[in-house]
Amino acid sequence: MSEPDDTLVSKVGEATETDPENAVTEPLLAQPQDGEPEAPPPDVEVEGPRRRARRERAERRAAQARARAIEEARREAKRRARGRIMDEPKPARGVVRGLKMLLLTVILAVAGVGLALILYFTPAMSARNIVVSGTGAVTREEVLDAAKVRPGTPLLQINTNQVADRVAAIRRVASARVQRQYPSALRITIVERIPMVVKDFPDGPHLYDRDGVDFATAPPPPALPYIDVADPGPTDPTTKAALQVLLALRPEVAGQVARIAAPSVSSITLTLGDGRVVIWGSTDRAEEKAEKLAALLTQPGRTYDISSPDLPTVK
Repeated sequence: MSEPDDTLVSKVGEATETDPENAVTEPLLAQPQDGEPEAPPPDVEVEGPRRRARRERAERRAAQARARAIEEARREAKRRARGRIMDEPKPARGVVRGLKMLLLTVILAVAGVGLALILYFTPAMSARNIVVSGTGAVTREEVLDAAKVRPGTPLLQINTNQVADRVAAIRRVASARVQRQYPSALRITIVERIPMVVKDFPDGPHLYDRDGVDFATAPPPPALPYIDVADPGPTDPTTKAALQVLLALRPEVAGQVARIAAPSVSSITLTLGDGRVVIWGSTDRAEEKAEKLAALLTQPGRTYDISSPDLPTVK
């Protein structure tokens, strides 16, 4: 055991004697003998069982804390995601209802246009039957000839206003109305002119309605009064004045008039069927004059002057 120590001491001594400035002092470590355990380095702390147990518990707690932190972060992320979804504005109920109504309106409009096109261009609903009403002196054939509607024409292709205008152009027709009657009929309703007065012309008697329209050249109905004016017509002042007087008369008096003369609008004279004469005057206070005349005609006389309704006279 003493030889290795002597050798080490001698080598160190030799190095010191040879180079005293560069000599390195090294710790002398005792070498473990055979069979002895190696001692730990002087700066390494030896961990005992208790310390190791505490360290392991601390590591487990740290791992658990990390796991809880990760789980909390995951849950927070889920909560935030759900919060964003819930915070997204939902469309208002009124807006949804409005969109539904708009969509329904568009669908109905498209369907309506499609149906209209089908009905317009196909004979599904066509004028297979033309009904004419209101005829008297005017015949059905005259109305159909004036209407010029071809049977089988789709109803939607028929311009009812134009057809009515063509029918109303007949002299004896005062007005005409045309209606579509689905699925397959067209109705034409006319109102004929009613003669109010008659005037003789070289080509025969001309009939005039309440508007002064000359609508027919034909024999007059019985008891129709004659009109005596220079130029009868719907725009003639004397014609309009004479017709205004006839329309103001009571029916029982108007039926007795055989002739009405109006050389001017202020000197109108009526001649009754029995020869009595009524001096009417102007059209002023026509309703009042008509009432006075109905009362005066119950009195005997030949001439009844009601030109001044305040002072009527009988001669």
